Amino acid sequence: MNALPDASASADDTDRSAAASPLPSVIDELWDRRADLTPDDTVASEQVVAAVDMIDSGQARTAWVASDSGKVMVDERAKRAILLAFRLLPMVESAVGDFHYDDRVPLTTRLDGVRAVPGSIVRWGAYVAPGAVLMPSFVNIGAYVDSGTMVDTWATVGSCAQVGRNVHLGGGVGIGGVLEPPNAVPVVVEDDATIMSRCMVVESARVRTGAVLGAGTILTRTSHVIDVQTGEELTRGEAPAWSVCVGGTRTRKFDGGEFGMPCVLVLRRLPEGSKHDKAALNEILRDHGVSG
Repeated sequence: MNALPDASASADDTDRSAAASPLPSVIDELWDRRADLTPDDTVASEQVVAAVDMIDSGQARTAWVASDSGKVMVDERAKRAILLAFRLLPMVESAVGDFHYDDRVPLTTRLDGVRAVPGSIVRWGAYVAPGAVLMPSFVNIGAYVDSGTMVDTWATVGSCAQVGRNVHLGGGVGIGGVLEPPNAVPVVVEDDATIMSRCMVVESARVRTGAVLGAGTILTRTSHVIDVQTGEELTRGEAPAWSVCVGGTRTRKFDGGEFGMPCVLVLRRLPEGSKHDKAALNEILRDHGVSG
């Protein structure tokens, strides 16, 4: 996943200030007095709409992976602009054909070069790059979906989630979203990842480059991730790069007895940069009694 050209990254992953934001500092000023803002503040509304338009067009983004440190950087100013939009924009009725709805946030009008099948919904303030494919699905405000990625049927990309290039989000996949607090790290799915049907990736979890999640895997920020070949416990909440992962359980002792607690198991390491062969992946998963 590429950083914005003008977004300088810090080696400290806790440094997620708006210093690198391409959005104007007036957003911070409005945020400081947000309790007093109303939809009648037309100047403030225009400034916020212009800022969210930059996110909608891909000129700004709520988060990115720093190219030097590999850390996830968050643009707090971009998130503040989105939260201010909910405060400043009035409820209006909109229509797409026979479909009528009431919301403060309209649908995006920027899907140039995107194959968007009827039933796909992208809210204003989300960016979907040319070359992406959207089956009937939902992409929420602040999200970023890069080129070559397919968002399959009934999949959801939550607010501010970051999805890289050439990713496949299978049917019914849930990529969690987070808007508040503004410095909260969103879910990140890096380039060339495959997330199979009905997986859930939530709470700032991260799927590294080329990783595969078998059907039904649940990955959260605190998920234990275990390499079944070595028994080593890896970084919590991360599917390692170029790995095949599935949901599993680990036995834990409690006062009331021993119980299986959920975890993520790394079944296999794939050659770095390899193209995913669906038949080969299904064979790996079937060997362990998991459906692809």
